[in-house]
Amino acid sequence: MTQTDVIFIDDEDSIRHAMAQTLSLEDLGVACYADAPSALRQIDPDYTGVILCDYNMPGMDGLELLDQVQAMDAAIPVIILTGQGDISTAVSAMQRGAYDFIEKPFDHDELIELLRHALEKRHLALENRRLKAQLRQLARPGPRILGDSPAMQKVIATVEPLLDISANILVFGETGSGKDALARFIHENSPRSTHNFVAINCGAVPENLIESELFGHEAGAFTGADKRRIGKIEHADKGTLFLDEVESMPLALQVKLLRVLEERKVERLGSNTPLDVDVRVIAATKSDLKQLSDEGEFRADLYYRLNVVKVDIPPLRERKEDIPVLFHHFVLIAAARYDRESVPLDAEQAARLMQHTWPGNVRELRNLAERYVLLGAPALDETGVAVSDNVPGRRTLSEMMDAFERSAIVSALNACQGSLKDTMVQLGIARKTLYDKMKKHGLDKAEFRE
Repeated sequence: MTQTDVIFIDDEDSIRHAMAQTLSLEDLGVACYADAPSALRQIDPDYTGVILCDYNMPGMDGLELLDQVQAMDAAIPVIILTGQGDISTAVSAMQRGAYDFIEKPFDHDELIELLRHALEKRHLALENRRLKAQLRQLARPGPRILGDSPAMQKVIATVEPLLDISANILVFGETGSGKDALARFIHENSPRSTHNFVAINCGAVPENLIESELFGHEAGAFTGADKRRIGKIEHADKGTLFLDEVESMPLALQVKLLRVLEERKVERLGSNTPLDVDVRVIAATKSDLKQLSDEGEFRADLYYRLNVVKVDIPPLRERKEDIPVLFHHFVLIAAARYDRESVPLDAEQAARLMQHTWPGNVRELRNLAERYVLLGAPALDETGVAVSDNVPGRRTLSEMMDAFERSAIVSALNACQGSLKDTMVQLGIARKTLYDKMKKHGLDKAEFRE
């Protein structure tokens, strides 16, 4: 897919050359094609630019091109160039969805103005589309996956194909890295979302109670069992069972869980009647289960049953470019909760967050965002990092400079609510420089508008 501003189509080489020079001088990116089929191969519904084409072309003419673009995405502006005497055809093109037409010979300024307006309309249409998609996601219950870093994009790419299937998933990550949030995201975006998401922390439930918690019990099954209790597995029927800190599950209970996963049946304690269950299991761990199984501390057969697909969540220190977006997200949530104003970070404050090592990962960042909303900038002193501190970690100087540059732009965009004009003023850079750097870092102003 091309990312040029204008796709120009004309079968005359001299006209294509002249148009390319004209648009380039106006700082408009242009790609020229001699025929419509060649241009169509470069266009898809995510194309961000405008199509400018001659009406009279051999093979596929301008109207046929228009019809195919309309079928692909009716919001892509198509401007038709017509010769003298083709006005009736141009009117027909407008009725079929063309953005506009220009009669040859055309006025240079009129064409440039028309192209800029069409580009603005196209960008607005794409922004609205993205915003609507974000609103649909926000309207769903449960968390979202935030982060544009390569590490998080890899996580998303691994998870997305799994949303519509019921394969068991093993999530590996450090404490506070977001394993629970990822499990809830998978559930809420799967066909199982209309049923229960049932979570149990295997390390937080006493060993003498966890079996009853998972499997349930009948009245009188043991001392104190006064009435029937539905277990977590049964409660998760047709939904998702999330087993956090699964490495803490007692070995004897691992055998029973394995039987449930293999037979898709569960028996309450004190009952001899198996019940059919349909559950997807997402297990989370901060330990190397393969190593534990090799050492006999975790059943190897259960490990392989849980580890149909493994998803590794990177620690926050390995995706620091996500910190400004995550922090801003948590600040907005905390501000709404405590009825406080959300004050965006400035570049120096963002740099301080980028330099911190975040041993508590996303959970630590979320807690700091809440304190920032309640206490203001002094809360940032808790990171223990001054802006001038040199904390290179495992990244090169170039990588740190890129990360700082991205964080500064993100902070400015957040503060200016996506206004490029205000962002240029705050950062003291030219519009083209800002555009280039946003493109370099994969930033879209629509993501920062509230």
